[in-house]
Amino acid sequence: MEEETKEHVNMMVKVFKLVVFPASVFYVCCVFFFFKENALDSMLWGIMIFIYGNFLPDLPSIFRKKEQDKEGKELPWYKKYVLLLFAPIFIWLLFSGIRLGWKTTETFHNFKSLASFGTFLFVLGFLAFSSSPIGIEDAIEILAFTFFGMIGYLVHLRVDKIW
Repeated sequence: MEEETKEHVNMMVKVFKLVVFPASVFYVCCVFFFFKENALDSMLWGIMIFIYGNFLPDLPSIFRKKEQDKEGKELPWYKKYVLLLFAPIFIWLLFSGIRLGWKTTETFHNFKSLASFGTFLFVLGFLAFSSSPIGIEDAIEILAFTFFGMIGYLVHLRVDKIW
């Protein structure tokens, strides 16, 4: 566990230095230069979601079972993805002593889960960063937020040799 965490952190730091930090500075400067808006808040959220996305595929593993039940029951697809997308809430519930009994054989180390996470981030970014009327600067903030989260998830997949 410790060795795998070190691998993920080392790769995350490397990608942060080479991709995320320069993209963040470029993003903030472009938004300020072209739209005269401060994008530091969405940049910081993007960096946080990058870090979170890097560890997300392993978070629902707390709810993972080795094989299907004797009856062959498996969680419905929507419950599996609720576990993925709202993992921090379920982990908080678990540590609070609330047991849901949701177990899945699904590991979220695939591109289908990445696409679900990206879609979720897009919707979340739309709710967080859009204003009425929606302008190009809102769209850029939403896409940047989604981009940073997906980069974190991709880094995790790369470390685990899925991609």
